Parts: sequence; structure tokens; C-alpha cells
Amino acid sequence: MLATSNINSIILQSPILVSATPLLRANNFVKRYGRVTAVAGVDVAVYPGEVLGIVGESGSGKSSLLRLLNLEEKPEQGEYYLDLKGYHNVNLLELDRFHQRQVRIHHIGIVYQHPHLGLRMRHTSSGNVAERLIMANERSFAAMRAAARASLASSEFPLDRLDDLPLRLSGGMQQRVQLAKAIALKPELLLLDEPTSGLDVSVQALVLDTLKRLQRERHITIVIVSHDLGVIRTLADRVMVMRHGHVIETGLTDQVLEDPQEAYTQQLVHAKL
Repeated sequence: MLATSNINSIILQSPILVSATPLLRANNFVKRYGRVTAVAGVDVAVYPGEVLGIVGESGSGKSSLLRLLNLEEKPEQGEYYLDLKGYHNVNLLELDRFHQRQVRIHHIGIVYQHPHLGLRMRHTSSGNVAERLIMANERSFAAMRAAARASLASSEFPLDRLDDLPLRLSGGMQQRVQLAKAIALKPELLLLDEPTSGLDVSVQALVLDTLKRLQRERHITIVIVSHDLGVIRTLADRVMVMRHGHVIETGLTDQVLEDPQEAYTQQLVHAKL
């Protein structure tokens, strides 16, 4: 693992991170499922407008970590902070379920690997996006329809299919509906769990182009989990490598992928070449 002095040097090298306070700080996260420790004392810091990639083989703990960051699950140990108005220096894990839900609705968006986890497959595409607006207490049908339309347009979803059911859409289209739902309330943090998994190369490229544009236009802070190092290389400013619940290497994406220091990272990179 890189020494603290090296990590600080990496942070100072990145123009995005100079003089910035982390938007997201997770300290000493521990998550167990029975006797298995999925996340073992992990620290995460992500800066405003930064894209952090998390990589590792299946079972490394990366998706478990993302669920913790989405407040879907509670760690056995740790602290979690988002630098948001009204939540400065508030450990989100100490909030009650209602206030955690408010943070998730207004400030965090997520796109799951499997669309059925994020969408109601028998509701219309625009209805899925409107559902998130309803959670934020929007009650005007016209306002919800207009906002859903705008959000779907931002995700480059074809507007002539607003009322199609996700059940009848391709995998790439389903991911665009998920993305539209995730960004509908303009969250500061976007979590992506294998967003291009199972998509063919051309559709994958279109989804990645959309994500890059949205990140650039909205300055969204993104944490993306992927087994595909090509996706990480395309999107991420920094990368974190996990194995057996531990972070074993972290640094600027090009640095880690071009000159990995840990044997496991070298194996992971070479296996994907």
C-alpha cells in the first residue's frame, strides 16, 4: 500500500484536489456477513468533482463498500461524513433512519449493475424518474412530467419512449433510465456499481460518454465500482484497489494502471491486458 506521504503527494499533483475539502469521508469502515469480513477497516476520501474508481476481483468487497456509502447497509464500525449544507461534521451513521433516507433522496444517486434493483420494471420510464421526485415531496403532475423529461434527456434517453416500460427496453436503455432517476434531484454524489456490465462495446461507449459529459457539466462527485479496467481508465481520476476487504493500493489512475506497485495489482492489470 502507498505510504501516507506518497498519497499526500498524489493529492497535491491533481488540479481537482488542490485546497479542496473532501465531499465524502468514510473512516475505518468494517462490514461483516456472518463470519466473512467483506470490508475490513477501509478509509475513503473523495473530493468535489472527482471520480474515484474502485477495482478488485469478485468478493473483494467493492460492492459492499458502495452499499455502505449509499447508506443501504450499516457497518459494524466506522464513521461517514458528507460535506453538505446542514450536515457538516455530522456522522451520518448516527442519524436516524428518516434522516438517512433524506440524505439518500436529496444528495446521493445510485446506478446498480442490475437495473431491476433500481427500477420498477412495470412502471413507465418517466414514472420511474417521477418516483424519485415524489420522494422529495413534488406533487404537481405537470412539474414531475417536465422534470422527468429533462432528466431523461440529460441521460440521452430517446424522448419518444418516455412511456415505455423498462421491461421492454434494452440493457443500455434501462441503464439510462436508472441514470436519469439517479440525477433527477441533482445529487452531489453519484454511485455507480458496474454500470456497463453486460452491455456490448458500442453501447458501453455511449453510456461512458454520457457519464463523462454529465460529470463535466454538473461537477458531480462519482464513485464507480467496476471490474473493467478500461471503464476505470476512461472515467476515474484516482483508483483504489481492493482485495479481501482491504485497500491494498491507491493513487492516480494512470499511475496505478501503468506502474502498479503491489503484486496483486500487477496481476489484476496484466490479466485485463
